Amino acid sequence: MASSFGAAQVLVASNRGPVSYEVRDDGSLHAKRGGGGLVSGLSAIGPDAGALWVCSALGDGDREAVRRGVGEDGVRMLDVPADVHADAYNGIANSVLWFVHHMLYQTPLEPVFDAEFRRQWASYEAYNRAFAKALAEEAAEGAVAIVQDYHLTLVPGMLRELRPDLRIGHFSHTPWAPVDYFGLLPDDIAEQVLRGMLGADRLGFLTRRWADSFTACCDALVGGLGSTEIGVHGLGADADFLRRRSHEADVDERMAALRAEIGAGPDGSARRTIVRVDRTELSKNIVRGLLAYRELLTGRPQWRERVVHVAFAYPSRQDLAVYRDYTAAVRRVADSINDEFGTAGWTPVVLHVKDDFARSLAAYRLADVALVNPVRDGMNLVAKEVPVVSDEGCVLVLSREAGAYEELGEDAIVVNPYDVVGTADALHEALGVAPGERAERTKRLAAAGTALPPARWFLEQLDALRS
Repeated sequence: MASSFGAAQVLVASNRGPVSYEVRDDGSLHAKRGGGGLVSGLSAIGPDAGALWVCSALGDGDREAVRRGVGEDGVRMLDVPADVHADAYNGIANSVLWFVHHMLYQTPLEPVFDAEFRRQWASYEAYNRAFAKALAEEAAEGAVAIVQDYHLTLVPGMLRELRPDLRIGHFSHTPWAPVDYFGLLPDDIAEQVLRGMLGADRLGFLTRRWADSFTACCDALVGGLGSTEIGVHGLGADADFLRRRSHEADVDERMAALRAEIGAGPDGSARRTIVRVDRTELSKNIVRGLLAYRELLTGRPQWRERVVHVAFAYPSRQDLAVYRDYTAAVRRVADSINDEFGTAGWTPVVLHVKDDFARSLAAYRLADVALVNPVRDGMNLVAKEVPVVSDEGCVLVLSREAGAYEELGEDAIVVNPYDVVGTADALHEALGVAPGERAERTKRLAAAGTALPPARWFLEQLDALRS
């Protein structure tokens, strides 16, 4: 009798897929390919591996592509109803689970788990169920399925019920909250999330700290891990891609434009640069970084006109009011620093908010100091990318709350992200590091930051699941 199972041997499930579509004015569909670690990983296993990526239709173009039956080999896009997706993605994943794991709530006022939360949670369940059903349909007998991130925490348990023959993995790209903070969730929801995750054979985390936090939550709330294995896979930067891409013509053009914005010091010498590149994500701590730079200029006036803070803060999740407010606060503080300290020939903060990858790479190459000061971050690839690309070597000022701290802390200047004076002191120290030491630090940071490049990161998890 023929098997009723699908043909895919390796499956990846994530909210965002490797391709997105837009409807052009003439009604045609235009496909845009994405990048990142999962794309690299799936391409590394080769075209004959029977791989399938299951993802969600995210916009009108994606939904139209599904309706027309347009798609790419190796991708199945799910047309989850737009209102269900909005509830699951913005209402639960980004406004509840993200806030819990990054410990972002202002607890005197939030969270409030009311009837509206329960309504949105039902959408989150439906969204996860759609993924579990699609994976169950597409997977060959005994296939491997690796589910990605906090959007899909319930999928492993749901999929286990539908297809007990599969090898199921889940990878968390965020931190994991400590027990007391995770306990903000209603008891039944906290248990549902943990038991959903524990449907996997193997769970992957970016650092030992996040893995230990998950284990502690399981011990406290559901009686332990059961038979689920835990692995740590610290995603690294893709050195070959970054080095090649950062020397293309458009990056050289952006470097020339940035050098013009930075300008020269009063004596004609090159100004020093403190570079940050982030999304305007609440956890990235951009405002306190700007305040630390103001503290540097206030307390150490010798740096006035000699240093420029190149700050790229690319808008993120602007459909949520709290993110729009945060983006406005970043602009406001940058403008106030320029008003207070700027001169005819010196703009202390060069702020850009329009996403431009080539310009980000140009800033990486120009960086004397890289400032990475999140209040909490699963990893933070910027901390790993800048040392790879930097032309003259850079000093990394790094928050102890970034996942990257575990690998890069020894060769960085480490800060408490809430301590603005301490961060200003660290920036001063970083600007004073001698060129020889700077080059040595950069070499060690680049080696540590590229130890597990994206393709190997994915294959390592795949091999662990299969074995």
